[in-house]
Amino acid sequence: MPLGLFALAMGGFGIGLTEFVIMGLLPEVAADFGVSESVAGYLISGYALSVAIGAIALTAAVGRFDRKRVLMSLMVLFIVGNLLSAVAPTYEVLMAGRIVAALCHGAFFGIGAVVAADLVAPGKRAGAIATMFAGLTIANVLGVPFGTLLGQQFGWRSTFWAITAIGVVALAGIAALVPSVSRSDAAVSAGLGSELRAFRSPQVWFSIAITVLGFGGMFGAFTYIAFTLTEVSGFASTTVPWLLILFGAGLFVGNYVGGKAADRALTASLVTLLAGLTVVLIVFALTAQSKTMTVVSLILMGAFGFATVPGFQMRIMNYAAQAPTMASGANIAAFNVGNALGAWLGGVAIAAGFGFVSPIWIGAAVTAAGLGVLLIATRVDRGAGVAGEDRVPVAA
Repeated sequence: MPLGLFALAMGGFGIGLTEFVIMGLLPEVAADFGVSESVAGYLISGYALSVAIGAIALTAAVGRFDRKRVLMSLMVLFIVGNLLSAVAPTYEVLMAGRIVAALCHGAFFGIGAVVAADLVAPGKRAGAIATMFAGLTIANVLGVPFGTLLGQQFGWRSTFWAITAIGVVALAGIAALVPSVSRSDAAVSAGLGSELRAFRSPQVWFSIAITVLGFGGMFGAFTYIAFTLTEVSGFASTTVPWLLILFGAGLFVGNYVGGKAADRALTASLVTLLAGLTVVLIVFALTAQSKTMTVVSLILMGAFGFATVPGFQMRIMNYAAQAPTMASGANIAAFNVGNALGAWLGGVAIAAGFGFVSPIWIGAAVTAAGLGVLLIATRVDRGAGVAGEDRVPVAA
């Protein structure tokens, strides 16, 4: 495995930590700046919105440059954003730091996925993407609990100082281990116009829709999982962090297995995983009052849900093979749109009085819709005579 993949994974670890650790530090942040917890929560939604914007706008702006230099520049932006957060004298400055750090998120994963795929042989591309995304899953399993603990013991600013240091390490790793794109390779791309032409393909839009629905279903169920665990399953609130570590372990295993499966048979693996996730969510909703079944469902939800990620990313890159960078970034934005959609639908169901199991039912329905779109897209593609896994992306 090329060492450059581990440098990319380190960057993914830092970015994942930045995105999720704030959830455990909101009480301390709210108390420090004298704002309500709902206002402090805007630090999460503001970050997510900036990710979606940066994934498209920033990727479009830097698409013609050497990808290694772009990744290094994005890590500098990440470091600056977290440094600003660590020293923020006011809530507004902290929000600005979050936005700056978030802008690099989508572009880093979008461009990084293309770089990771180009570092290995064609038959190992999805596995390479999974290795890069492993940093994100490790951030959920280990980084968030320890980052929260650090912030609670030494103040929330200490967590952002630690993330800043991680960014510096990732920057050094990318500089030393990720190869530069040669001039001849870079010349393959015709610039932004070529990248945008990839969106003429209906399959690119199908891929975006599949990502929004397929990932949004899991995130809709996960957003309100703490309430489900305590109010329905009967777990004590003190056990929730440990249960979330189990969920994170499922993410890690699923990401690895999903990458391997996508390299073997992309479409078949995605169909199987989305069908499996739908079944897991239905079983979860039906058995949420059982602690044992809840633990099993939580692990499987993480495993099946995140196992789709390498395949989702690989699919859109395959159909935008001549200009994958912009499409890859757009798919990262699609993940965040899915997050927002799933969370919103789950919130609507709870507000309508359907209880804390309703987001899981909503998640199952949304995931099933994603599976339906995938089946339609596959049928359309086969009618055109070329299957998705037969399209091997080239360096662009």
